[in-house]
Amino acid sequence: QVQLVESGGGSVRPGGSLTLSCATSGFYLGNYDLAWFRQVPGKEREGIACLTVNDKPYYTNSIKGRFTISRDTYKNELYLQMDNLKPEDTAVYYCLRDYGMFSRNCETGSYDQMRQSGYWGRGTQVTVFQ
Repeated sequence: QVQLVESGGGSVRPGGSLTLSCATSGFYLGNYDLAWFRQVPGKEREGIACLTVNDKPYYTNSIKGRFTISRDTYKNELYLQMDNLKPEDTAVYYCLRDYGMFSRNCETGSYDQMRQSGYWGRGTQVTVFQ
């Protein structure tokens, strides 16, 4: 059974850092594209970072240079290191495993496809307050 569980959220001041973790089970992490999404109330869940099976990362412009996505296949965990946090980063953050192995959805920027068919965690709240 595929399971993903996020942790590491919290409240920080602008300029602070947090590291989100996503513990996974039920599959081998190295065979799938992985991603982080975030969602604020009233808006669609937004893909912000993804990692290909070859460990090549892709980032949206809003977080490029501040966030780093990585995985540890021995620990079966996905991470999102978030530095220089801003109030607009406040959201619930979700990790996702793409539906199919070696799909190339990350490489082609297909966040919509991943959103529609991927496996989700339950999310962790990140709040950046003045």
